[in-house]
Amino acid sequence: MGPDELNEFLAAAFPGTDLPMRVTGADDAGVVVEQPYDDRQLRPGGTISGPTLMTLADTVAYVAVVSQIGPEFLTVTSNLSIDFLRKPPAAGLRATGEVLKLGRRQAVIDVRIHTTAAGDALVARATCTYALPAPER
Repeated sequence: MGPDELNEFLAAAFPGTDLPMRVTGADDAGVVVEQPYDDRQLRPGGTISGPTLMTLADTVAYVAVVSQIGPEFLTVTSNLSIDFLRKPPAAGLRATGEVLKLGRRQAVIDVRIHTTAAGDALVARATCTYALPAPER
């Protein structure tokens, strides 16, 4: 699935939600998702909040799996582990997701989140495991 199809899928998967994230790239190597900056993402100290980074990581993993298996709504997170590497400034975010393993029942995805501020620094890294729906019999 390409970026336009993945954005349509996300809109259908989360109806009535105005997701700020947009899929901007998708190929066999992985996906790229961008999230523009919004003041509501800040926590005290002027940094992007952890929940914002975790939501982005989870969304990127979902998109990465769906880009490989097709439009499957019931693909769900079974584990998410995130490392916050440095304080992200008040700026947009760009995340990449790569499916490391795609099995019959689960997928493992590596996610890297960068700031769009000068320097494009890596601010967080996550590993997500997704449970895949059982094949229909």
